[in-house]
Amino acid sequence: MGDEITLQIFLFLIGLILLYFGAEGLVRGASNLARALHIRPVIVGLTVVAFGTSAPELIVSLLAAVRRSEALAVGNVVGSNIANIGLVLGIAALIRPLRVERGLIRREVPMMLAASFLFYGFAWSGTISRTFGGILFAGLLVFLLYSALTAKESGVESQESRVRTEDSGLKTQLLLLLGGLGGLLGGAQLMVGSAVYLARAIGVSEGIIGLTLVAGGTSLPELATSIVAALKREANLLVGNIIGSNLFNILAVAGLVSLVRPLPVEQGWLFFQFPAMLLFSLALLPIMWDHKISRWEGGLLLAAYLAFLARLF
Repeated sequence: MGDEITLQIFLFLIGLILLYFGAEGLVRGASNLARALHIRPVIVGLTVVAFGTSAPELIVSLLAAVRRSEALAVGNVVGSNIANIGLVLGIAALIRPLRVERGLIRREVPMMLAASFLFYGFAWSGTISRTFGGILFAGLLVFLLYSALTAKESGVESQESRVRTEDSGLKTQLLLLLGGLGGLLGGAQLMVGSAVYLARAIGVSEGIIGLTLVAGGTSLPELATSIVAALKREANLLVGNIIGSNLFNILAVAGLVSLVRPLPVEQGWLFFQFPAMLLFSLALLPIMWDHKISRWEGGLLLAAYLAFLARLF
């Protein structure tokens, strides 16, 4: 039994590594391929980059739903959104205080809040049905269209710094893209399988495993990107990536997964996990109101995230 648990932990870690490098390959390959094909860079930033950092959540949640581990899929979405704000944004602000563009506060943050409340409202029915999933996914299409139309005036062009064209051919970029997808799929398979085994072995619910270990693991692309962005003083890119990833998690991940298989929601989650997601999201408004996130505010976000984890266990 002990050897099997050790093996599953090892497989889980291998899955995390594959997810991380898979997401990196997907973003870089797809971005450079799109630029080589003369697709507008801003559209690449809004679609490929935002989707790329949320691709691990999507793949893991889809596989979890197919394997009838729906609680893990729901936990992954809720936990990733909490981790993106508390863990990722908190650490980034501790590294370097962040300046926040006014447009993010006026437009993208309210959109994220609207999506979060909609997701929570659907959860009260006890199941995120295919109909609800379709509504969420339709919201994603509306968000992408709106972002494309307002990209120039909202400063989203800074996303270009993440998708610089490299002197490589189309074949190389296509191979990089396919390799990234392969890494995501392989890593997701390992993570879901080992997480479910560990949950059952130690008596912790699959939902809690999804909310903590899996959610933290699939947030690695956001964490790595945010640390680099903070060091390079790309605050708008960093904060925009967090907001965009949270939107994609709800509208794309929860939407698509529930279209594949309706997602049941545990009753207890309506009174702690989902409200915690909303509180972390709402906290961004007063924190960003002066157009900056200071180190002490980053420390506060990180402390709140650690308190959230402590409360779970």
